[in-house]
Amino acid sequence: MSARLLRSLLLGLALLLVTLPTFFCSSPKSAENTEAQPTSPWKNVYDTSAHYVGMQTCRGCHEEVYKTFIQTGMGQSFGLATKEKSAADFSPAHALVYDTALDYYYKPYWDRDSFFIMEFRLDGKDTVHKRIQRVDYVVGSGQHTNSHIFSVNGYLYQAPITFYTQKHRWDLAPGFEKGGSSRFQRLIQLECMSCHNGYPDFVNGSENKFNVVKTGIDCERCHGPGSIHVFERQNNKPVDTSKGPDYSIVNPRRLSTELQNNVCQRCHLQGITVLNDGKNFFDFHPGMKLSEVMNVFMPEYEGAQDKMIMASHVERMKKSRCFVESGKMSCINCHNPHVSIKFTPRTQYITACQSCHGTGNGQKQCTETMQVRATKNNDCITCHMPHNGSIDIPHVAVTDHYIRKRPSNDTLQKKITAFLGMKCFNNDHPDNITIARGFMEFYERYTKSKPLLDSAIQYINRQQDIEAKQKQNRDYIRAYFLLGDLNKVVEYGTSLKPSEMKDAWTSYRIGEAYYQTGKAEKAIDWYKRATEIWPYSLDFANKFGICQLTLKKLPDALKVFSYIISENPNHVSANTNLGYIYMQQGNNSLSYQYLIKAQQLDPDYEQNLINLAVWYHNNNKNAEASACLRNLLKKHPTNEQAKAMLIDLASSL
Repeated sequence: MSARLLRSLLLGLALLLVTLPTFFCSSPKSAENTEAQPTSPWKNVYDTSAHYVGMQTCRGCHEEVYKTFIQTGMGQSFGLATKEKSAADFSPAHALVYDTALDYYYKPYWDRDSFFIMEFRLDGKDTVHKRIQRVDYVVGSGQHTNSHIFSVNGYLYQAPITFYTQKHRWDLAPGFEKGGSSRFQRLIQLECMSCHNGYPDFVNGSENKFNVVKTGIDCERCHGPGSIHVFERQNNKPVDTSKGPDYSIVNPRRLSTELQNNVCQRCHLQGITVLNDGKNFFDFHPGMKLSEVMNVFMPEYEGAQDKMIMASHVERMKKSRCFVESGKMSCINCHNPHVSIKFTPRTQYITACQSCHGTGNGQKQCTETMQVRATKNNDCITCHMPHNGSIDIPHVAVTDHYIRKRPSNDTLQKKITAFLGMKCFNNDHPDNITIARGFMEFYERYTKSKPLLDSAIQYINRQQDIEAKQKQNRDYIRAYFLLGDLNKVVEYGTSLKPSEMKDAWTSYRIGEAYYQTGKAEKAIDWYKRATEIWPYSLDFANKFGICQLTLKKLPDALKVFSYIISENPNHVSANTNLGYIYMQQGNNSLSYQYLIKAQQLDPDYEQNLINLAVWYHNNNKNAEASACLRNLLKKHPTNEQAKAMLIDLASSL
């Protein structure tokens, strides 16, 4: 999921960002990366010939470990939408969700062995909209939630409702609350999939298309690619692990504390992730430093010590005095990744605490009275690692891994007073370009506050080395695009050539800047280049087609929108645009077919309602045209075009 689930909290904090702008430059000082190419004694870390073999291959020799691991939260992280996989309650008393902001009801239900979600809208007692979507996958082990994903020709999207198992209730999915719902259009991108599941077969040149997805996190996510290990075992090269490591595959317990934590924080350090140039979410292997592939930032707020993200266990642990002073605390001091927490005895965690706070000489022991300790069953975790509400996932409480003495007055309700800056939790010295991208990512995904972009530009300006200057253009373009300074984007774009551009987003942003400043003839080559780099980004293709429409290139636009529909028949804008093109060509039947399909997919889509009203008017159905425009104005009361059309229709009656 990737990283987008912070929206609920971070939007709420947006107003605080302007309170102390001088803190925006408090991020770590940049340092040049002078390290040589990293090496590892573990053969499967940097050997590019090493490949993944799959959990069933591992199972052949490690059946007992497989049996326990498959019951863990990781082993149960992702699965097909079956009754056995779902932890949800589908009884009539529970299985109905209402989105008060967008006025949609959602009802999950089973039809035989298939799982569906019905979206509908009521006008009085009449159903005025209904859409039914089949669900293909369930995300989550059921310990906290079950979220839902559906596939359209391999393009994965999140469904708008989630079952929250701790509260035993259905509700809008995280980030879909308070008018933030994208209904059935939230893309499941690689960042999300690469943490919630085993590595999939991803379609390059797309944002959310997959050939194959696995069902659950597997062995190689923590041990690395297994092909070298399998080859050596199959070719009679045994290793006596009682005498030393088997270097054919990573054993996290034999890694340094830092590298152990890097394995876990690949997915348990949720925040604003910035990939290094030339890297993707597949490139991290256990045994590496995570900073070799990506840097993960978190916004820091004064008075926010108890505000935590559900999957930021490592961030919380790193704040702990235990971690800071011990120098040896890792996740697997307490956790056995092969055994579910449901079957882990509580004494295992307490023993881990007592290894430093037991009865040994010089150990700091609990100062609480035995009487008070008895009320807590003498359980360290209950007092020092209590359950805390998650700020990104509603209806969920998780163990807070920030280990500390609790103050006498619980600070969970303490108000946040100021934004302090961005902190990278897996790299003490990210370079200035990386820090700038962290600010832009934070702005783009969560909090639209201009000072974030001002800070980003300051950090870009600071990076003066030759390599950085070669990549600064795309960072400046991104920053000024987000600022809405499209003329500045165009200025940077004039020194670049579409044919030489390798970054799809930069191509798109330059194209959009030209288009929005009335230069569609210059925009088109940049849009085209974006689609060449990412041929399966349907939204880029849609922008390319719209530009062709603007330039009156209807046959070319028709090909683009037809391609989009062939990839995803549910693309709302492409259906709308095809309806428009066929209307221009006088093909009323096909035009109506696509316009109605778009309305069924999204009854509030403004441009489609305008086009549909025009179609009704052209076909002497002015009453239907007027009704269409009135419905539009209910949801979009400031649409001046609809108001003018209604006046014209009234005068023609």
